[in-house]
Amino acid sequence: MARILNAETALAEALEALEAGELVAIPTETVYGLAADAANGTAVARIFEAKGRPRFNPLIAHVDGLAMAERIGKFDPLSRKLAQAFWPGPLTLVVPLGSGAPVHALVTAGLDTVALRMPKGFAGRLIAALGRPLAAPSANSSGRVSTTTAEAVEADLGDRIGLIVDGGPTQVGVESTILRVEDGRLLMLRPGGVTAEEIEAATGQAVERPTGGAIQAPGMLASHYAPATAVRLDVAEILPGEALLAFGPVRARGAARAMAMLNLSPTGDLREAAANLFAHLQALDRAGAAAIAVEPILHHGLGAAINDRLARAAAPRDNSAIPA
Repeated sequence: MARILNAETALAEALEALEAGELVAIPTETVYGLAADAANGTAVARIFEAKGRPRFNPLIAHVDGLAMAERIGKFDPLSRKLAQAFWPGPLTLVVPLGSGAPVHALVTAGLDTVALRMPKGFAGRLIAALGRPLAAPSANSSGRVSTTTAEAVEADLGDRIGLIVDGGPTQVGVESTILRVEDGRLLMLRPGGVTAEEIEAATGQAVERPTGGAIQAPGMLASHYAPATAVRLDVAEILPGEALLAFGPVRARGAARAMAMLNLSPTGDLREAAANLFAHLQALDRAGAAAIAVEPILHHGLGAAINDRLARAAAPRDNSAIPA
């Protein structure tokens, strides 16, 4: 069992653990992260071991500000503008890896780019105290549902890590948006806590979504964020033996026969839905249902990130990515 310490008093012990090369689960505004010193290859390898994560899937390096970020990656003017507009916050920027960058090669999975983010709250204070970036993917078994409470981290990873910092439920509830600037174009590699509309308003440029191709950033596996129970999307009718992940005030046909039901947002509020997504999936995954049926969810704003996560949860499972 991992120790769980309140974020108000955990800084010194978390710092000591990281400096010793250990893993610490920490709260961020998006989801809980499984943190290690990004410069310590052995510590970063423990992340992959604890999560059962595919080695080709890169990690985000979390920084305490733009100055640290620019010691790791090369920022063009537009990437710098985005950092100044949205950091600290749920935006990850993929930039060219700098020469002599203080992150281990396992963090970038051998790519010539690096994913960088500046988190809020306890995570930011911890990075500043360490003086080095933290590699911190979501604190859950690879391919499984991301965690938004310390209790969820303990239930998943408690027998594999020593310390969990409890900062309460996360505010955003989905991972960060991942963005890359390429030849002056804004490419959204993963939708998340910052919407395309917000990015376009800040830059005056359209956000594009690349299709296909090799993995360029964390969270791009087709099957990811997956509960053990099969997921069925955009349902109009609930089948016998299914659990229901509802959205809004109007129910699909047969909702009364669902083995269990949780509503992401009874009023159809996408921010509330994003905050509830992973916790509700985890709860329904424990219901013993034949499948989790998901009602249609709007695609605009944060709905894009929610639907992205649900599509990955429903995708055919890659057994090499999801440990038995």
